[in-house]
Amino acid sequence: MTQRERLLAVLCALATLAPLVIGASLTPDPAGHGTHQQLGLPPCGFYLATGTACPTCGMTTAFSHMANREPLRGVVTQPFGAALALVASVAFWGSLHVAVFASRLGRVAGRLLGGRILWYGAGAWLASWVYTMATWRG
Repeated sequence: MTQRERLLAVLCALATLAPLVIGASLTPDPAGHGTHQQLGLPPCGFYLATGTACPTCGMTTAFSHMANREPLRGVVTQPFGAALALVASVAFWGSLHVAVFASRLGRVAGRLLGGRILWYGAGAWLASWVYTMATWRG
């Protein structure tokens, strides 16, 4: 394990911890979307233009539910957003483990995250968008 790999692990830990901390500091919007506006961001432009959910609608709300220990609400709000929050949590702890103990966990994870996993993730994101549109409460 090189110093460079350990530094990358620290950066990965910080990058995955940041959205979890931000999510924990937000109050999930009861509508299931719009939580991002608490960060000073504008309303969803896709929604304003089309009247329907965008591919990421509800993700900040799902992250916030997950970070506030409300996993069922997170999954019901936006399944892919909830899964990303879970992945961020696992990545944080894994990266921290690599940084502190110089474990080879990062190398193993890097080999597992190949093209096929990314295609499955894209399919899950698409399925989650379909779910969000079907359950949309605009």
